[in-house]
Amino acid sequence: MTPPRILVVGAGFAGVACVRRLERTLSPAEAEITLVTPYSYQLYLPLLPQVASGVLTPQSVAVSLRRSRRHRTRIIPGGAIGVDTKAKVCVIREITGEIVDQPYDHLVLAPGSVTRTFDIPGLAEHGRGMKTLAEAAYLRDHVIAQLDLADASRDEAERASRLGFVVVGGGYAGTETAAALQRLTLHAAARYPRLDPGRITWHLVDVAPGLMPELGDRLGRVALDVLRRRGIEVSLGVSVAKAGPEEVTLTDGRVLPCRTLIWTAGVAASPLIGTLDAETVKGRLAVTPDLRVPGVDGVFALGDAAAVPDLAKGEEDAVCPPTAQHAQRQGRVAADNVIAAVRGGPLRPYEHKDLGLVVDLGGRDGVSRPLGIELQGLPAQAVARGYHWAALRTGAAKTRVLTNWLLNAATGDDFVRTGFQSHKPGTLRDFEYTDAYLSPEEIRARTARSRT
Repeated sequence: MTPPRILVVGAGFAGVACVRRLERTLSPAEAEITLVTPYSYQLYLPLLPQVASGVLTPQSVAVSLRRSRRHRTRIIPGGAIGVDTKAKVCVIREITGEIVDQPYDHLVLAPGSVTRTFDIPGLAEHGRGMKTLAEAAYLRDHVIAQLDLADASRDEAERASRLGFVVVGGGYAGTETAAALQRLTLHAAARYPRLDPGRITWHLVDVAPGLMPELGDRLGRVALDVLRRRGIEVSLGVSVAKAGPEEVTLTDGRVLPCRTLIWTAGVAASPLIGTLDAETVKGRLAVTPDLRVPGVDGVFALGDAAAVPDLAKGEEDAVCPPTAQHAQRQGRVAADNVIAAVRGGPLRPYEHKDLGLVVDLGGRDGVSRPLGIELQGLPAQAVARGYHWAALRTGAAKTRVLTNWLLNAATGDDFVRTGFQSHKPGTLRDFEYTDAYLSPEEIRARTARSRT
């Protein structure tokens, strides 16, 4: 008999954790495992701000999927653009551009999320994201280029806009990005004799009343004080009303000279979820506590794309937040439940114990709450880096990251602009192909044609 076909969509924390457990537990005779992902690496997303600031090299946070000793999973380089749950077919656009149908017996959906945007004039054209490795690399080049161009300019208005930087989003990504890049520009300015470091402005804006509310009021205020002490202007309760090529207009009416708008205002589930024609909760796929999609045979969903019930809170409508900590654990539970489905065993629900939260603000600053213990300063940063280092999946990745940290501590920042990215703007529109997905009607029509 042909072994059942297990198809995993997505190589983030959830998808990789699921595949690794499937490989360790199931023999080749028990199942065929296939992974669909645009790139054959797992991105360690929490360290992207350090890539953007040059503390880490891009390959340090891109953990190869093909280095696994147990590697027997077939990797399809491409993206899933639709699912026909009745025909049990996933539609994939391969990196060659060819669209193919991939049948499955068990489907694990972990496609992750995309940057959440709003209908703000100019945002798609001028905003820059921090969700992918390419975006972080582009952003670093762009920021250093603004210093070069400001140094070369004789126009004061142009200088002001090139030295104005705005970060939208007071969560972990926005706070760490603002902290890391502001340090980079401050240190770099000393190498530009014609630039006054006091002319470099950084603004962090968020509609929420406080920074990183998940950390609690006290640590949120500590982080706010650190940023303001460094010279970053933090505006809470406001957002962007309009973005232009040389300025950003805030909802309180202020107009900020700016040619660098960094958008980190949350995430939304992958558009793949909309192709299933299934129930959603605030845009995320509704699932049962054991990660199954209700009423759909053989489909599990987890990670940022799924509204997984948070049983630890004991509240009826509580769902797990889209964090790496949850995604990784859900990946292992999903694998166990797929294995149980293959072998005919019972499924188990996803339950968790919160390990806490860590935020690295660069230098000797950080705020962390491991296991409910509130830390700040160097101890908090040590905990944050220790947590991230331990979470890296391979020895090669751990060695690269640790070496980069030590090198940066010993020699300081470098301000090299690679230049190979200078011919593309690198905006949100360039990186997230949200118009590439099929509608449920198109998927059904396609599978119907293939059957005839």
